[in-house]
Amino acid sequence: MPNELPAHEFDPPGAWAKKYFLASRALMEAVLRPYDLGNTQWYVLYRLSGGAPVGQRTLTRELEVERATLSAVIAALVRKGLVDQLPDPDDQRQKLLHVTPAGLELWNALPDPMALIAEVAFDGVDPAEIETMNRVLSNATRRLVDYRKEHGA
Repeated sequence: MPNELPAHEFDPPGAWAKKYFLASRALMEAVLRPYDLGNTQWYVLYRLSGGAPVGQRTLTRELEVERATLSAVIAALVRKGLVDQLPDPDDQRQKLLHVTPAGLELWNALPDPMALIAEVAFDGVDPAEIETMNRVLSNATRRLVDYRKEHGA
């Protein structure tokens, strides 16, 4: 009888996605802690490490965080000397972010937390299964985002 199965066997995929997210975030935090970086700070450095400046407004949209949250993250990176925040020459009200030489040096010294997470989480998993999982999650994410846009949810 289905009702006799433990409750966790009825977990919807979203519950497992959340558990994976929390577990991977905890591992990422542990990897970055010795470098005095948080997850969002890492993502900002990741985006800036290519050398091209990125608008702060762009990062706010990409990370889907509040402006105030990203402002605090950027302020911490500026205080640490890892990022410069300069007015956008095309729109003085906007800020452009640049990685500093110290930020680039740190970036190049950092272990890759995303590679570690993938290695630990998916070691021994058939690549075809990973491809299927990526496709399913990508499609599900797109549908949820589209639904939210269409229904104002």
